[in-house]
Amino acid sequence: MNERTAPIFLKYLRPNKAFPTVWCEGCGIGIILGAIVRALDSLGIDPSEVAMVSGIGCSGRMPVYVDFASMHVTHGRALAVATGLKLARPNMKLIVVMGDGDAVAIGGNHFIHASRRNLDMCAIVVNNMTYGMTGGQFSPTTPTGDPSYTSAYGTIEPVLDIPALAVAAGAPFVARTTVYHVMEMQRIIARALGRKTFSVVEVLSNCHTYYGKMTGMKTAVEMLRWMKESTAPVTLAPERRIDKMPRGVLHDVERTEYGEAYQELLVRARADRARVVAAGVPLP
Repeated sequence: MNERTAPIFLKYLRPNKAFPTVWCEGCGIGIILGAIVRALDSLGIDPSEVAMVSGIGCSGRMPVYVDFASMHVTHGRALAVATGLKLARPNMKLIVVMGDGDAVAIGGNHFIHASRRNLDMCAIVVNNMTYGMTGGQFSPTTPTGDPSYTSAYGTIEPVLDIPALAVAAGAPFVARTTVYHVMEMQRIIARALGRKTFSVVEVLSNCHTYYGKMTGMKTAVEMLRWMKESTAPVTLAPERRIDKMPRGVLHDVERTEYGEAYQELLVRARADRARVVAAGVPLP
């Protein structure tokens, strides 16, 4: 720990809580945690103003290590719980961390409607293309044809494109990055946190313990190299990124934020109630 990183570490994490982490050696989730912390610091956001909600899975353990208000909830329900938290405490900067299965398999319904609703929160989907915590089963994002511990001959299902789903459902800000592209990831997360909108950031991460082992990439280094070679900046000309996944901000539009619309509705409802009371009309 050097002088530059020590203040950030002590400011945003719980050094006496549960380190070293439970994640496998070389796991990308720790890289994502570091990017979140640095993004918050770059924006000058105080940890007392931040809440983190997670579901079940490897990434679900992230709230254990951060010194924020935090909730570790049931599988697939992180966005549902986060919705209630944000409506109750609209001034909190809310980060929701989910794995690919947590977000778009069992949590798919909540993901669709959170995107449609557009309540101000940053949803970070850690996509390691497998169910890592429960033994390496294939997930909705496992590439078609790739083997897993529950698809020895390769999964025959088409891949679910998380950013495409988010855009189709109405999310105003959608981005994709990888744990290899650390500084890009930090900038994208900071940009998402700076928006007052439902922001989706898909982060491709490595699970060399299960997915990598089954697909011939048995080390973190091999998987990081694969992320480098199989993705390309969305700003590149299409002919230069053929057969590569686009990285960067994929969608960025303005929409009315749900919390603001809800507060306006409350103002109108209270004004109507006051007029009824002033007129002497009995309330139901």
